[in-house]
Amino acid sequence: MEIKQIPSSVFGLVGERLDYSFSRAYFGEKFDTLKLKDHQYRNFEMNREFLLSHFRESVTYHKETSTTKGKNEIIRGLNVTIPYKVDMLQVVDKLSEEAKIIGAINTITIEDNIWTGHNTDCYGFGKSLESFLPIQKNALILGTGGASKAVAYTLEALQIPYLFVSRNPKDEYAIAYKEITKEAMEQVSLIVNTTPLGVTPDIHLYPNLPYELMNESHILYDLVYNPSLTMFMKLGQQQGAKVINGYQMLVHQAEKAWELWNN
Repeated sequence: MEIKQIPSSVFGLVGERLDYSFSRAYFGEKFDTLKLKDHQYRNFEMNREFLLSHFRESVTYHKETSTTKGKNEIIRGLNVTIPYKVDMLQVVDKLSEEAKIIGAINTITIEDNIWTGHNTDCYGFGKSLESFLPIQKNALILGTGGASKAVAYTLEALQIPYLFVSRNPKDEYAIAYKEITKEAMEQVSLIVNTTPLGVTPDIHLYPNLPYELMNESHILYDLVYNPSLTMFMKLGQQQGAKVINGYQMLVHQAEKAWELWNN
């Protein structure tokens, strides 16, 4: 009688620069703790052209789930990071309701050959912000990429007014960095950096803000987590502002992704 080998369950992270990724280490430790020896987590580092044209072609299908070509393993779920959270909308088959509204994906479940895009960033951001609630005034969201959309979705749910800040603002809900005046800073409590400025190895970079106008009434939230104290955070901290990085957000969104993969 032929004994069939149970395929390994593969999860992974899709992105452009993944040398310092949180996810592989986090899930690797989780698999060890849970003694899931048949589980693996990999980084899928690629450029945009490959992502949009060949990524799904790089896996084939076996029975009811997707399998890496030539190997006895099943790809069960993916995380998505900068800069592909919006691009991945073109790759999946379906979207969760939150992902539809946000317009960005950071988690994918794969079942019966159907790729479904989810957004757990909004959950992670909301959970990590709880200790700072209620936010007394308005919020600024630095950047307009995929992560900024999840932040905006969460702030709307919390009924916190916000504006996007961009180098080239394109709509009525966005302003330029040069428009952040003393009067504007007096109306703001929360500033969220969703750009990659300051991430390792470019730790000297930071958003162009009037840090001298900050004080103890301001909260600076940096979605960057490596380094743990970015220049954005340091400059605000020097003026008395409260600061937080994106580590707890990542933990909460990762646990939500794990829940989706095992639902």
